[in-house]
Amino acid sequence: MKVPLLISTRNIDLTDGIEDLIREKAEKLDTFHDGIISCRVMVEIPHRSQRKGTLYTVRLDMTIPGGEVVVKREPHNDLHGAITNAFDVAERRLKEYAEKQRGLVKFHEEKPVGRIIRLFADEGYGFLATPEGREVYFHENALLNAKFKDLDVGTVVSFTEEVGEKGAQASSVAVA
Repeated sequence: MKVPLLISTRNIDLTDGIEDLIREKAEKLDTFHDGIISCRVMVEIPHRSQRKGTLYTVRLDMTIPGGEVVVKREPHNDLHGAITNAFDVAERRLKEYAEKQRGLVKFHEEKPVGRIIRLFADEGYGFLATPEGREVYFHENALLNAKFKDLDVGTVVSFTEEVGEKGAQASSVAVA
């Protein structure tokens, strides 16, 4: 971390052992993302509940290049557990953030959208037009959320395009 760790409290005094735990966990975060600029940890007892006893909340605010990662966990009745849970979530979020920055996260492409231009109801197939104007064949077995007999020319559909024996063909056709 480029800026020293900041630990703050509200309605609680931390022991040296708990502060050491927080520092140890914060240092470990650098192994998941080496660009952490700063890390602020807030430990508090929001209010005392007569039914549940003392509850602890832990909040982490980490500044990293290009953004900020914030972790705030639900109140926990064990201070050590609250700290551990918050840092475990922070580790996962930092890993996800680092993967996104490296481009390792899969992005699903949007399915293309087309419009039905011809139907051959007796034979169970038709053609749709892509936004670029290409014609793509589809069979009634490729329909996902509609019955072939209910389709009309002009219906907007999403589809997955594949190369068939005779050219472009649509599979996974769904009425939009």
